[in-house]
Amino acid sequence: MASPELTDYERKRLENIRRNDQMMASLKLHSIAAQVSASTKRPRAETKSYKVCPKKQPKTQTPIVIRRSLRTRGLPPDAKGLSDDAIESMVRTSKSPSPSKASPRDLGPLSMRDAYSGASDRALIEALLGIANKPQLSASVKGEIGRFEFSKVENSSGACEGIDGLTYGLIKKEDNEIEDGLKSEPLTEGIDGITCGLIKKEESEVDSGLKLESLTLNSENIARVVPGRITNVSFFPCTSSRMVVVGNKFGNVGFWHIDSKEEEESGVYLYHPHTGPISGILIQQHCMSKIFTSCYDGFIRLMDAEKEVFDLVHSSEETIYSICQQSKDPKCLYFAEGHGGLSVWDERTGNFSNQWSLHEDRINSISFNSENSNVMATSSTDGTACIWDLRSINANKLKTLRTVSHKRAVHSAYFSPSGRSLVTTSIDNTVGISSGVNFEDISMIYHDNRTGRWISSFRAIWGWDDEYVFIGNMKRGVDVISPVERRTVFTLQSPHMSAIPCRFDVHPFNVGMLAGATSGGQVYIWTLGC
Repeated sequence: MASPELTDYERKRLENIRRNDQMMASLKLHSIAAQVSASTKRPRAETKSYKVCPKKQPKTQTPIVIRRSLRTRGLPPDAKGLSDDAIESMVRTSKSPSPSKASPRDLGPLSMRDAYSGASDRALIEALLGIANKPQLSASVKGEIGRFEFSKVENSSGACEGIDGLTYGLIKKEDNEIEDGLKSEPLTEGIDGITCGLIKKEESEVDSGLKLESLTLNSENIARVVPGRITNVSFFPCTSSRMVVVGNKFGNVGFWHIDSKEEEESGVYLYHPHTGPISGILIQQHCMSKIFTSCYDGFIRLMDAEKEVFDLVHSSEETIYSICQQSKDPKCLYFAEGHGGLSVWDERTGNFSNQWSLHEDRINSISFNSENSNVMATSSTDGTACIWDLRSINANKLKTLRTVSHKRAVHSAYFSPSGRSLVTTSIDNTVGISSGVNFEDISMIYHDNRTGRWISSFRAIWGWDDEYVFIGNMKRGVDVISPVERRTVFTLQSPHMSAIPCRFDVHPFNVGMLAGATSGGQVYIWTLGC
């Protein structure tokens, strides 16, 4: 079949195609296009891609230390005590994961040298042994200071130094008489069989003659004793030397020998015998080189400066919240453990002599009456403080003599020096005063007791008599409450006070010496000004 005849347009189009092909062949454009096409159609597997990573920086060998001012750490500009390196080291140690608690059988005695954080504690050990070897006023005399006053005798060969630098006459016990013909009821036995001449005051008169405005705080009476929050503070009950022992939330026990002449250590010594918050410190009146400490870790240890060890006295699976002793029975320990339990541990037998369940929740404090050591007071988180008679036991239960009820947890309950009143402190913002023959007269005094989680709870304590009660406040001061007037009558303040004092103790023999401890590890000591 013959092809149809081409039109003029088609002939012109074919002619243009031939002419273009000839032109492209002369310019070799076809070979160039083939090369370009081959390069663009190269298989993807042959293509290599490289990930660019940033250059790895080497790790710094030394940690970066963030500097903090004395103000943010709660330290006054001229504070003495622990060095910054010791504080930072203890804080890092406390924040590190603690190992599992070893059994008492494996743990055994802990050497004071191993527990000590420092170069040498020889000066402290010698000071403790020196205090223990010197004659001191007995515990019975200590309990009577609130109701008796010492007779001042000048140039007495048997005199001893005591309160406010006065010299107290010591008279041998002969027919129960004092040189001026007055009789005491009875004379209290004191140092080496010698009897302290005590003149009894009127029953209604309980007055130490203390002027609150004369209490002052000097910069030399401030020291950083431990790192972190202080949970317990206690004066050594001695007249020969001034020393304070404290415990903190990290299990440290710190000593501040105020009269120390060791300039390098500033009289501060730090030990770490426990793994949890210290719940109680108990100095043995008959031997002050031995100190009991209890802890939330369930351990009770006895620091013996003569043996230079922390002996393990007792271990419990429960938390131990407080510890105390009767003045007439130094071989028995009364301690609160678990939810409302109270145990009596006899050192002589190494066993429990009694165990009671007294409260529905933990017991925060234990206090014995100075007039009758069989009368005991306990405070509890269940919102009550109870007075018990240890002689009244019915079906293994103690008899409650009086119950003081608060709306919230009660952190402390302490008998007054005379034994005729009880002060309780609760987080319901009240301080309770119970007095009367059977403690039936109960009054609640308003006081802001809210401290928050970073500050130890406030605990009101008695002074040197029944006239005043001391408790901290959130404005870096010490409120003084009068049980008679039932209100705050005075506030101790000082420009040297840079933190909130929350735990207190009064020196049993030096009227006017008040120690306040803070959650920053500082101890402030108020004294009588000139």
